[in-house]
Amino acid sequence: MARHLITSAIPYINGVKHLGNLVGSQLPADLYARYLRARGHEVLFLCATDEHGTPAELAAAKAGKPVAEYCAEMHGVQSELARGFRLSFDHFGRSSSDQNRRLTQHLAVKLFEAGLIEERSERQVYSVADGRFLPDRYIEGTCPNCGYDKARGDQCENCTKQLDPTDLINPRSAISGSTELEVRETKHLYLMQSKLRDRLAAWIDEQEDWPVLTTSIARKWLFDGEGLQDRGITRDLDWGIPVQFEGAPWTGMEGKVFYVWFDAPIEYIACAAEWAEAQGKPDAQWERWWRTGRGADDVRYTQFMGKDNVPFHTLSFPATLIGSGEDWKLVDYIKSFNYLNYDGGQFSTSQGRGVFMDDALELLPADYWRWWLLSRAPENSDSEFTWENFQGGVNKDLADVLGNFVSRVTKFCRSKFGEAVPEGGDWGDPERQLIADLSEGLARYEAAMEAIAVRRAAQELRALWVLGNEYLQQAAPWAAYKEDPARAAAIIRLALNLIPVYAELSAPFIPDAADTLRAAMKSKAGWPADMEAALRTLPPGHGFEVPEMLFRKITDEERDTWQARFAGGRG
Repeated sequence: MARHLITSAIPYINGVKHLGNLVGSQLPADLYARYLRARGHEVLFLCATDEHGTPAELAAAKAGKPVAEYCAEMHGVQSELARGFRLSFDHFGRSSSDQNRRLTQHLAVKLFEAGLIEERSERQVYSVADGRFLPDRYIEGTCPNCGYDKARGDQCENCTKQLDPTDLINPRSAISGSTELEVRETKHLYLMQSKLRDRLAAWIDEQEDWPVLTTSIARKWLFDGEGLQDRGITRDLDWGIPVQFEGAPWTGMEGKVFYVWFDAPIEYIACAAEWAEAQGKPDAQWERWWRTGRGADDVRYTQFMGKDNVPFHTLSFPATLIGSGEDWKLVDYIKSFNYLNYDGGQFSTSQGRGVFMDDALELLPADYWRWWLLSRAPENSDSEFTWENFQGGVNKDLADVLGNFVSRVTKFCRSKFGEAVPEGGDWGDPERQLIADLSEGLARYEAAMEAIAVRRAAQELRALWVLGNEYLQQAAPWAAYKEDPARAAAIIRLALNLIPVYAELSAPFIPDAADTLRAAMKSKAGWPADMEAALRTLPPGHGFEVPEMLFRKITDEERDTWQARFAGGRG
């Protein structure tokens, strides 16, 4: 048994997340966590809401609520939606927690003591109309790189280029829309990332098994142009982790908070501390996951995120941990994803475009969405959600393959032998061939899951379902029953035993359907380490129930209705 620490990129608090957010981090992270638990490993799976920075302030202002109240409310909403999609977090924390405040301030002090933080005067955009300095996300304008006209002052969500507010063309205040902006002098703290470039580059070079998408983005930031730049880690905001605090080695930073991208990744660690406190565990229990000198040296740490988050996780966050001089656990593997686009355009939280998590659960159960999104995950390139593809994936994979197999086997057995595993007959060459094929397919499925090759794992799982259908079609128990009932019993006995096998293998993808199958077959078989033994688990006489329809098909009328409903933005 190994120990696995898994974190998913923490979602912004500013509203319900869309399906692109879900498949880009949380959902594949859950898939991997569920698989590892099924294989008997010890797993700590953490996520949280990212509650600081301008997205929170702007969203709260739009909702007409104090920012703390808004964040607490939206954390509850996002927690409930995570449960709705069966995301099996061990803890779903908050970056506004006391644990994150203490740890962020602690690490900032350690970085300062190491000579990696310095105070700099800089010119920053000031809005005369709003009477305040505007942090990066409070400024919108046209991206100088790609021409996108809704780029933010920290990053263009269209081309992912990192920006400074002064880079924007035709900038305007995101608060008031005013273009009456001035550039004034102010003081901020900077993390001297450039001093750590060589150490970070050497560390990145060691990660030979990382996805090309991950390492290529990291190397681009390290070496393109003037190379890795120092980064301002404070902002002029009311909401966030205070920069001036008791014991701070600097002065004059009142009214400033730490930049959200400085404190948000630190929440991964703080989330573990929140988890320990919620469980009534001592600090040693979370430290054994995060401090290599306190037990985390044997932990395998995997992060999941969209490609726009890669620079902060490959460079800025490791710079914070390495630069602190303390024994923090660094990530072992970063699984990054491209974008899931929506019906010819982009999903967008800010613009309300696409299908959002609450909408999705209103339409269909979580398994339908989990299967389609994971089986089409944007791993090697951007992928696209269309209602036609979604309908086809659900109907052909879930209903026609897995659902069809379960229905045919259980209903035939009930009609000919009753609701118990039949006795009589024995395996022949078809069964031995099926077991060999299933064993080989299982090995391929496990290899894909171990490699976190999400789409390939889905393909291998579906291929296992197909084997059952092909066997049933070739063995034809309905024909055998007329001439040799014992032979038909042997066929059905194997096929019934295949259902709990499918339940265990499918659970990481479709956990609710897996639970339904376990309950119907009255089985708690566990992962099928030995396929032949697994297919003898349910003995003759073992009772079962014919499950209700496992998956229903999506009709053309439903597809057309949903397509029309979600053609525009959210109201």
